Amino acid sequence: MLLPKRVKHRRVQRGRLKGKATRGNKIAYGDFGLVALEPAWITSNQIEAARIAMTRYIKRGGKVWIDIFPDKPITEKPAETRMGSGKGSPEYWVAVVKPGRVMFEIAGVDVELAREAMRLAANKLPIKCKFITKEEEMGGEQ
Repeated sequence: MLLPKRVKHRRVQRGRLKGKATRGNKIAYGDFGLVALEPAWITSNQIEAARIAMTRYIKRGGKVWIDIFPDKPITEKPAETRMGSGKGSPEYWVAVVKPGRVMFEIAGVDVELAREAMRLAANKLPIKCKFITKEEEMGGEQ
């Protein structure tokens, strides 16, 4: 499970999920990518489940990159607790994902294998995703 080694603040405010991703919206390492089409909080467990689904399908061939990191702590108050008495304790970690963000990348496998691996990974995530290739991305820029 992914989580930061140390953080500046133990509890953070919730924030808002508005706008599109301005960073991390291009394929940086691999040949194929999985792009988010909706804004969401992706938990560290969901990232891990998607990673396992991809690596199992490509049978340890090729290379997988995870381009998102869960660095936002989400707090929860204990069950059946009355209102007040401060903010809850951190329970799990999430990555804030906005539309257009490349979340996973694959290299070293053919297109059909990569497409199916990304489809399996997308099924583990709570948002709609799109499979893209480096060639499509380069063609779209010019």
